[in-house]
Amino acid sequence: MSVKPKIELTADGSHTLFMSDLNEHYHSVNGAIQESTHVFINTGLHHCKKESVNILEIGFGTGLNAFLTALDVTNTERIIHYTGLELYPLPKSIISELNYSDKHLEQAKILYNKLHDADWNREVQILPEFYLSKIECDFTKFDFSSLKSSFDLIYFDAFAPDKQPEMWTQSIFDSLYSVTAQNGILVTYCAKGAVRRMLQQAGYKTERLPGPPGKREMLRATKTG
Repeated sequence: MSVKPKIELTADGSHTLFMSDLNEHYHSVNGAIQESTHVFINTGLHHCKKESVNILEIGFGTGLNAFLTALDVTNTERIIHYTGLELYPLPKSIISELNYSDKHLEQAKILYNKLHDADWNREVQILPEFYLSKIECDFTKFDFSSLKSSFDLIYFDAFAPDKQPEMWTQSIFDSLYSVTAQNGILVTYCAKGAVRRMLQQAGYKTERLPGPPGKREMLRATKTG
């Protein structure tokens, strides 16, 4: 990571990070928690009805999506095995300043820290219901066939296509389709026509759905064939 991200407040009071070299934010300025909850939890996790769910996140970043997922399944019957791919793990000095757990009980703050303190490149049990594998890698060059399981749910949360187009290619979506379980789904905040067509070309059935605040639409893709 060439430039240190700047912490900024978003419209719902939660933080995002701004990368000046990309002129890009990690999360929506219209509400970081609102966006992640809408796209990945409500439209993704809640749409997947399996009791044991394998999740793959493209872009672990701040850990917000993993944090919200773990909170959602705490004290439920669901079991989550969560794999996050990240090229640039954030330093503790930045993580410690983010306010995602501030509106929760102390146990949630402990949970958020455990997600970031967990060792990289091996599976760690964070909660009775939640197992985390953080893999430090460049996912544009990653061998997806090295993953030991297929995925019921994929959170595609890479930087926007106009900022880093190499993260939004046909070969990447083809690779993701190959590790998606039957009836598995992929969700992303991006609703660009080019992205939808690449998902369809890979084999997914796509849906345009209402987006989070500040975005008219988002995409959900399902492996039905």
